[in-house]
Amino acid sequence: MKKFRYLLFDLDGTLTYSHKGIFACIRYALEKTGLPVPSDETLRHCIGPSLDWSFTNIFGLDWETSKRATAFYRERYSAVGWKENEPIEGALAALEALRKKGYTLALATSKPLVFASQISELFGFKRYLSVEVGSGLNGEFPTKAAVIEEAVRQLNANKADCLMIGDRKHDIEGAREAGVAVAALDIGYAQPEEFSAYPPDLYFSSFDELLKAL
Repeated sequence: MKKFRYLLFDLDGTLTYSHKGIFACIRYALEKTGLPVPSDETLRHCIGPSLDWSFTNIFGLDWETSKRATAFYRERYSAVGWKENEPIEGALAALEALRKKGYTLALATSKPLVFASQISELFGFKRYLSVEVGSGLNGEFPTKAAVIEEAVRQLNANKADCLMIGDRKHDIEGAREAGVAVAALDIGYAQPEEFSAYPPDLYFSSFDELLKAL
């Protein structure tokens, strides 16, 4: 297998299980907007892409309503939602082991950086990460490809030396657009057959598998 130097990790579904807070905040946002409360099955599709994408593509909101819903979401998320989260078993140990192997690690998430950085610190990830990149509350880095591009820039890395690791098709699509190799870590929120429809360059079913391969 090709040897990489830089590993870019997604957050939700890759390093943490974040659905409790995300589900609660989307329901809060839709209720405040006067819309029906969705099922867990529908909400599961919202983990991975940006809020704007979810509100417009999954719930069919227009641009103005989507912006209002996003503001309501962040109202609750900034207070309690970001804490309604838990680290995935083995994530912290994997980051530590990969750093010891000589990899440079980065966080590359569509979650706003202000929240992603808080979560990274809360669960002890931050000490192993050379770079943390997320979207901006002002619309900066609105796509996964833009996030990955910025992480590569901050790392001052050659794209050929980088591997994006995530749990959803959005990570695969973003990495492809950014010109970076991508691995699926199938421990998160992927739908059945998702990786058949969006094949990654590498596939791991656990952190143990990932560590043995890398």
